[in-house]
Amino acid sequence: MLIRESVPLAPYTTIGLGGPARYFADCASEQDVREAIELARARSVPLHVLGGGSNVVFRDSGFPGLVARIATRGRSFESSDDAVLVHAAAGESWDGLVAESVARGLSGIECLSGIPGTVGGAPIQNIGAYGQEIAETLVDVECLDRERAQPVTFARDQCGFAYRMSRFKGTDRGRYIVLGARLRLRRDTRPTLRYAELAAAAAKRGGVEGLEAPAAVALVREVVLELRSGKSMVLDPADPNTRSVGSFFMNPIVSAEVFAELKRRWDPPSFPAERGVKVPAAWLVENAGFRKGYTRDGVGVSTRHALALVNRGGTTAQLLAFAEEIERTVFEKFGVKLEREAVVV
Repeated sequence: MLIRESVPLAPYTTIGLGGPARYFADCASEQDVREAIELARARSVPLHVLGGGSNVVFRDSGFPGLVARIATRGRSFESSDDAVLVHAAAGESWDGLVAESVARGLSGIECLSGIPGTVGGAPIQNIGAYGQEIAETLVDVECLDRERAQPVTFARDQCGFAYRMSRFKGTDRGRYIVLGARLRLRRDTRPTLRYAELAAAAAKRGGVEGLEAPAAVALVREVVLELRSGKSMVLDPADPNTRSVGSFFMNPIVSAEVFAELKRRWDPPSFPAERGVKVPAAWLVENAGFRKGYTRDGVGVSTRHALALVNRGGTTAQLLAFAEEIERTVFEKFGVKLEREAVVV
């Protein structure tokens, strides 16, 4: 495993921000990961595990320890009754896995098309879009316990999944390094479209009802990619709006009492949630005065999506100051606290 020093981190993130890492290593195997852990301990420096860099923001000063980028590879598909068990290494491209699964006619993750990042980051974030979450199809997650240097596998029910949350992001943040994941995808099953925007867009293309299952799954992927591209949520070097980490804020879930007051005063859109009412963060951001295209000090709001904070030649300090202003203004106006989906290292 090659250890490099003073490696700029901005090129390893989709937002293109961040100073240098003191040490940097690509980990192409579990053994490389183990060596990275030992090296950080031996040199008494912090260790940060990096995937696709699509949900992470590094400080302008960089990172004072070792950044270990997970670069493991490998995908397999194994038939199991009426389903297929899919195993993928943590360093595999998430959308690459979705693309191959759809090409094989498998359903269960087609609505998660176009999400940047790696397989390893997907269960940590419990990625979701257009009515699907990875928690629905996940079988288990293979990890390495950083404290004991031992492998451990967590079944889906042990992962503590919630909206954009898991034990790996919450109670056990930083303890486990994801090495791989297994999913259970369905064969010969036409997708169920739960999200109104997706269903309407698919209907314009003829809908999925009259199609065989593989063709229906392929159509859903095409439509999702179109919708995401229209919001600059598919990575494209030619689109400056994609210099972001996607949605910077999560959609807040508020109590029925808080929502009743919001509805009385502002009548925002809403969606039902397990423990309250989900209010679109994009609506809160825009109605707090931060419209699409708003720009200040080299950072701003995407021209296509109010939740994407975009790097327009600025710095991490400017980005975080802008995010804090949005959070403060939303809270002062609506009494709702925005939580960040992006991870600031």
